[in-house]
Amino acid sequence: MILLGPVFQVLSDQIPTLVGVILAFIIIIVFLSKAVKIVKEYERIVVFRFGRVLAEKGPGLVLIYPFIDQPKKVDLRERFITIPHQTCITKDNAPVDVDFIVYFKVFNAADSVIQVQNFEGAATGIATTTLRAVVGDIILDEVLAKRENINAILRTKLDEVTSRWGVKIANVEIREILPPKNVSDAMILQMSAERSRRALVTEADGKKTASITVAEGEKQSNILRAEGDRQAAILRAEGYATALQTIFGAAKGIDQKTMVLQYLDALKTVGSSPSTKFIFPMELTNLMTPIQKFLRDSGKEKSVSDDDEEERR
Repeated sequence: MILLGPVFQVLSDQIPTLVGVILAFIIIIVFLSKAVKIVKEYERIVVFRFGRVLAEKGPGLVLIYPFIDQPKKVDLRERFITIPHQTCITKDNAPVDVDFIVYFKVFNAADSVIQVQNFEGAATGIATTTLRAVVGDIILDEVLAKRENINAILRTKLDEVTSRWGVKIANVEIREILPPKNVSDAMILQMSAERSRRALVTEADGKKTASITVAEGEKQSNILRAEGDRQAAILRAEGYATALQTIFGAAKGIDQKTMVLQYLDALKTVGSSPSTKFIFPMELTNLMTPIQKFLRDSGKEKSVSDDDEEERR
């Protein structure tokens, strides 16, 4: 007990010092946490000092004065806003529901903080009013058919307003356009009629092409057939001419006796006919004269040969 008294006395004397050290350490940690900021690559910090913009800082390690400088982080990545269905009246007084998406990106962090309090809310309001103005100048058929043109007009008009806020409108995409039900029914009927028309046109074109192909084939076939007949006629004529030349050449060496034998063969052919009536032209009687002469000459030769035989005997 005697020894513990001095120990407690020493500890009681050092407690204020320990508390001071702990408080200083906590203050340093709080100071550093307020003074040191880690800024990511896609972020920037807009530093306000006594209410005035000091600078844009980042990325990386950024040091500021705690309780004097007020940092405001700004995201530089491209983001989007979804605009819900908006009922618009076209130029021809047809109501349509349109919804679209707006893609934007901050290019000036200071202006995006100073010039507008709530960019997304302000952009949504401007987008809806601009959409109604654009659709109101276009008829319904063009609204349904020219989405790209409407997207380009919306992007240009929105970018003109948001550029002063340090924001760039990257793109505008219409997601859906809903026309009135009666217009939708008429479009369906029109589409059905158009498809039927295309089917009939396609069928007619097919029949026309088939008819042309068949006619062309018949034409080619007739041409080839006529060419074949012509070639065959030419070959027959050439063969007949060659035969005549051959007969004419052979006829030059035939003597009178051979002709008589041909006459007899012709008479034999005529005589073998089963007909009971014969009509002989006048020229046929003249054929008998050479035959008779041939027979006489043959008789004379035979008598001479008989006389010679008797003399030899």
